[in-house]
Amino acid sequence: MKTNARNFGLPTAVLAFLAVTGSALAQPPGFPGRRPAPVEPPPPPVVAPIPGIKPLTGPGKVYDSASALWPGKGPEQLNYAVDEYVISGTAAGEPYETRLVIRKPKDSRKFSGLVVAEPMHPAAAAAHAFEYNSLYIMDAGHIAVEIDTTGVEQIARFNPERYGSLKATQKQISEILAQAGALIKSPQSPIADLKLRKMILWGTSASSAMVVNYLPSHRVFKLASMANIYDGFMPTMNGSTIAPVDVPIIQVPTQVEYMDVATAAQDSDEPGKQFRVYEFAAMAHLDSRNTRKRLTQEDCLEPLSEIPLDAMASVALHHLLQWVDKGISPPHAPRVIMDMYTGNDGSLMQLDQYGNAIGGIRSPWVDVPLFKYTMHNPPNPASTGAGSGRMQTPLLCYLSGWQTPIAAAIVKKKYGSPANYVRMVEKRLKELEAEGWSLPVYHDVIMADARAVKF
Repeated sequence: MKTNARNFGLPTAVLAFLAVTGSALAQPPGFPGRRPAPVEPPPPPVVAPIPGIKPLTGPGKVYDSASALWPGKGPEQLNYAVDEYVISGTAAGEPYETRLVIRKPKDSRKFSGLVVAEPMHPAAAAAHAFEYNSLYIMDAGHIAVEIDTTGVEQIARFNPERYGSLKATQKQISEILAQAGALIKSPQSPIADLKLRKMILWGTSASSAMVVNYLPSHRVFKLASMANIYDGFMPTMNGSTIAPVDVPIIQVPTQVEYMDVATAAQDSDEPGKQFRVYEFAAMAHLDSRNTRKRLTQEDCLEPLSEIPLDAMASVALHHLLQWVDKGISPPHAPRVIMDMYTGNDGSLMQLDQYGNAIGGIRSPWVDVPLFKYTMHNPPNPASTGAGSGRMQTPLLCYLSGWQTPIAAAIVKKKYGSPANYVRMVEKRLKELEAEGWSLPVYHDVIMADARAVKF
């Protein structure tokens, strides 16, 4: 397989996978500077069929698709139930049978009325939308729905006795998403007794590509009332150019995407074109803080970033839910500033004196910095592959961020003492919370990190 230095030795097969994640490595025809493909009018709307559903039971261990959660703050500790179902039907002219996972408050009175649905990430066989927003989702009382599409064969291999009948193909994805979403809003839904108001579809990386690819189907598949199945969309870790639809969309490119120029799509509040692009400075494509079961420091050459990705992703999710549920228009955010010149600092981005991106949505990690944050962590040639899990370790490293400590003398001069550093972090954090760029549920997590700093 051919490799080159620019791709950090990644094999061609891995780069091919990246091409479908919406990253800047392979932009679609609508990428800025290219003439967008003509948009054909959609076919007439049709009612999405309601799939059959039954509880998923069987011998052996249950497959955990959300293992990358905060220690001690999983569903059991936060009083959430995790229920498995089998849904079945016909999509793209062929039968399918797949898994539906519902994570909901055990006390139904705490349900917010809002549902975050996601297609399972096909390569990692993981529910990243729940993983990357778990504290926020469970604190707010939202329900998380996982719709397993492609990638179910990994679950079947995990426990053939329990999951061996699952099957779904690539060409069935959009219809399965439509049917599963219609089921959740139907009288046959496992949560039909709850008062569901709105439901959005969220995806990250490869599952984000599924969300984007679903958008044309959104115009076609409807509920029996001809209402929309999904009330908003949130493609994250995605830098492609996305055509608006008739419900709100918040797109979240990460530094992996915008460092090489992501979408130039503009924010809009126009009905039928409600759109936001949120670029968080120093946000990695892959969380490397709570994913240590899949990725370890041994796997990657440089120190893994400790920024909790969910403290950023959940901000966008919260604004989208407020938008679709209450009509509250989200704040506009500046994009990361690009100087389009690598000769000064090796980056197309404009960097500050510490080497971090200027512009974008800010956080204490870049406004009260201790590290320089860089993307594309090279894989460690000496790694035994302990964290490779269900994906290739080089790819996981490549998508993660790494951190380089700012010189100790500079840190000492800038902050004076650890106590003063803590005060500065809290001051900036409260400002960001007041501006809507940090959620209070992550306040204690962020401040605990700050109080642990020694210099």
